[in-house]
Amino acid sequence: MSFVPYGVTPPIITPFNEDGSVNYDALAKMSRHLVENGVHGLFPLGTTGEFYAIDDDEFCKILETVRDAVKDMKTRKGKPIQLFAGCSHITTRGAVHLIKLVEKVGGYDAVSVLTPMFVSQTQDELYTFYKTVADSTDMPVIMYNNKPKTNVTIEPATAARLARDCKNIIAVKDSTGDMTNSEEYLRLTMDVRDKFNVLLGRDTLIFAGLMYGATGAIASCANVAPRIVADIYDKWEDGDLAGALEAQYKLAPLRIACNMGTFPETIKEGLMLQGINVGKCLDPIQELSADQKAKLRAVLDGMGLL
Repeated sequence: MSFVPYGVTPPIITPFNEDGSVNYDALAKMSRHLVENGVHGLFPLGTTGEFYAIDDDEFCKILETVRDAVKDMKTRKGKPIQLFAGCSHITTRGAVHLIKLVEKVGGYDAVSVLTPMFVSQTQDELYTFYKTVADSTDMPVIMYNNKPKTNVTIEPATAARLARDCKNIIAVKDSTGDMTNSEEYLRLTMDVRDKFNVLLGRDTLIFAGLMYGATGAIASCANVAPRIVADIYDKWEDGDLAGALEAQYKLAPLRIACNMGTFPETIKEGLMLQGINVGKCLDPIQELSADQKAKLRAVLDGMGLL
């Protein structure tokens, strides 16, 4: 595997119309908007993209829409935009099925697979899950660890074992918010650093992760603040550590505001406040309260995002 995920990749929101159907026109515009504002990749159908609410036909059309919207666009250094597809399911066969759909659609660099939610797997079961998923495809696989949402964690020793045993498991996204956990992913995989990478999934820790050796971040707040989040990586890459840290500090109030309401509604509310019509999350998730919206507006205004 030669693919190295890097930089800032937003798990792009899925815009919905009032009747609950996917707004593909808004999705295409959103995809281009994010790339124009500096992100290095796009990741449809992650947690922020409400992957759990999508059927197979919508799944394929969403992937096609994002792919086609940015097919001729490049990063600031002329690299193609990297594309990750979320393939998360509660069962092994469900995740494999989604990966086969991604292969059929084509044009994606890697798939991201969350630990099966609801089922509290042992580490041996998680190893078998990811090993089976990896063996089912030639595509690069990014493991996705989000203990706060799933109550399941990929322990660092398990991640290191999978990194060594599966040639196409090329990264783990760590959304635990536990920097020690991220550091252990990095420390225990030093011997396979030529093919295995760590991506931060907690937006307040991007700078710290880069300094430790992570190659980038999958950052939900980049939907609302793409330029600010991209600056953390771009300035770090250019050696401007003070500028990268400044961008990280500037981002923090938005990430903290995401604790309001049910995730990812704050992300969608932020986009709506910016005049980007992405609709609300699907029921049962409800809009923020009037007081919460006012607080979010103040945060965005203070960040220069309105």
